[in-house]
Order: sequence, then structure tokens, then C-alpha cells
Amino acid sequence: MSHKILTVDDSKTVRVLVQRTFKSYDCEIFEAANGVEGLALAAKVLPDLILLDVTMPVMDGVEMLSKLKADPDLKNMRVMMLTAEGSRESVLKIAKLGIRDYLVKPFKEKSLLEKALKIVELQRRPGAEEPVAKPLPMRLPIGGVGSRAPQAARPAPEPPAAPGGPNENFGKAQPAQLTGT
Repeated sequence: MSHKILTVDDSKTVRVLVQRTFKSYDCEIFEAANGVEGLALAAKVLPDLILLDVTMPVMDGVEMLSKLKADPDLKNMRVMMLTAEGSRESVLKIAKLGIRDYLVKPFKEKSLLEKALKIVELQRRPGAEEPVAKPLPMRLPIGGVGSRAPQAARPAPEPPAAPGGPNENFGKAQPAQLTGT
């Protein structure tokens, strides 16, 4: 069964990179340059995975994602966000809208493929060249289930203040220094 992947990104370079990343797999790639085109194409082709840029003209990725999730026929589509904005606040904002994963730009084909293969089960085309990456098994976070995660590093304690307060003699000449003795 051939899967459908929709890439919605205003960068032609990113769209070409997506085409190249999945060329060894049995899937169809659809492209849109903004959220308006992406939303229309998503409704038409019903992709198995949408690779959605955040910052685009006409309609950005966050608005497109909001509209997808508000549409009863499209709300269950799997979406991976592609973003140049990797701050924790930005990622949390888009994660709350219901994405499967995200990838910070610039990214490598291998990273894109590894994340996509965790979301959709793609099959290699018979006789296709070796893919850029193989799927990795799911791994538990460091520490695993039921164990304590390492504690965050604590700042070093402040050194004790000198008697009379810090730098109490700073800027004060001593009698021996004034007389040269």
C-alpha cells in the first residue's frame, strides 16, 4: 500500500529535500507552498502524514494546523511540524495543537526519515537504493520507567564573605603604601 505524504513549505529547497528523502520508499509526495494550498490539498488527497512548516506567507503552519484540527474530516491527520524556531515556548505552543513530532530547521534527511518512519510505516521500493536512514526502535528516556531520572545540576554555593563584608579595603590606601615604607 502506497502512503501519501504532503509537504507544506514555502521553501522549494525543503520540498526538494523531502522528495529526495522519500524516493526509496513506496509513497506519493504532494507539495504545497503555503497553508491555504496545503489545507486544500490535504482535504483532496487525505495524506497519511503532513510535513508542515510553521512560518509561511498567506497562511502559516499554526493557522493551517488549527484549521485541520477543527475539521471533523481532517482532525486525525498525522502532522510533523518543521520549524526554524526551536525555542521551548514555540515547540510547546505547536505541540498543544496536536502534532505527532517536530523537526527544527535546518535538518538532515536522516533525521526527517527517522522521525517519519516512527509515524507511518513506509515500505522500501523493490530494487531501490539504500535509504538515508533505517527506522530506529522506540527508546525510553534516560532513566527508564520506574527509576529516578538524574537530578538537575545545582549552582555552586556562594563563597563566604570576608570579615567586614566583601572588598572592605578596596580603594583604601594603607599607611605603608602612602609613605613607601
